[in-house]
Amino acid sequence: MKRREFLKVSAAGAAGAAAVASPAIAQSTPEIKWRLASSFPKSLDTIYGGAEMMAKQVSEMTDGKFQIQVFAAGELVPGLQALDATSNGTVEMCHTVSYYYVGKDPTFAIYASVPFGLNARQQNSWWYQGGGEQLGNEFYKKFGVIGHPCGNTGTQMGGWFRKEIKTVADLNGLKMRIGGIAGQVLQKVGVVPQQLAGGDIYPSLEKGTIDAAEWVGPYDDQKLGFQKVAKYYYYPGFWEGGPTVHAFTNLDKFNSLPKNYQAILANACANANTWMAARYDMQNPQALKQLVASGTQLRPFTNEVLDACLKATNELWADISSKNPDFKKSIDAMQAYRSDEYLWWQVAEYTFDSFMIRSRTRG
Repeated sequence: MKRREFLKVSAAGAAGAAAVASPAIAQSTPEIKWRLASSFPKSLDTIYGGAEMMAKQVSEMTDGKFQIQVFAAGELVPGLQALDATSNGTVEMCHTVSYYYVGKDPTFAIYASVPFGLNARQQNSWWYQGGGEQLGNEFYKKFGVIGHPCGNTGTQMGGWFRKEIKTVADLNGLKMRIGGIAGQVLQKVGVVPQQLAGGDIYPSLEKGTIDAAEWVGPYDDQKLGFQKVAKYYYYPGFWEGGPTVHAFTNLDKFNSLPKNYQAILANACANANTWMAARYDMQNPQALKQLVASGTQLRPFTNEVLDACLKATNELWADISSKNPDFKKSIDAMQAYRSDEYLWWQVAEYTFDSFMIRSRTRG
């Protein structure tokens, strides 16, 4: 008799536990469908592909229950309005570079890339380990979004020019496609900056509406065909030592996600962040060799140009900081981190890289 009573109680307890567990599991894995607006065309498969990689990971980690549909620039909103669409709830997410939005506040640039700032590894280090994430999302919260790094191109090229740039005087009056705060720096040395989305650069350069343009690096630039309309290819893109591409999520939408979905989204973005940087490092060398072989003239910026631009950068930081507390707080933190990073970089990384470059040349 006692055995039969025990079995009844056990069965009832198991049924009760199942009844409690099933709804709890269902609540933690709801079916969700979001839309993401990219700032990039599909033809730029690596920078656009970062969002696709992230969305694929989210789907796989939730057994297809959390779906994020990626839309290219212009399909839902223009590329340079992706953040606005996310902030106002038109879409749940976007994949963009926050320096596109310095017209709202120059602080946006700091968490993507600023002239003479951090390289890609240092940018990740500052964000993930050095307090950048807390500072960045404290700022982004004012615009109703939360940011997760979702790609990095590595140090970019300095762009395509119709004529050689040997002195600062050669920059005077030059109309150049260059976005955000970097354009403000170059404006101080005579450039007339133009902000254009990626898909609009080639026709503007071809028609002579602009005299020069920068985008990313050899792989993307070759795809866009800039070598057909400009001869000189300059390096480095000192304004983009390691630009972070963010996935921004509407803050209310992010906060409404179950905690496990929040963690899945953050980790999928981190994976895409690594994927994009690794893929560009694989693609750029071959593309650069092809460009040079086809007649592209590779040129370094002269020290005169770099020194003038560094001076202009420091002047601009001081000017903006005197008027904008958010910018000052963020730029001071970034520069302090940069100082320590490059102190270390000089000891080991730079020495190693310099030796390997010399040994390759000898070999």
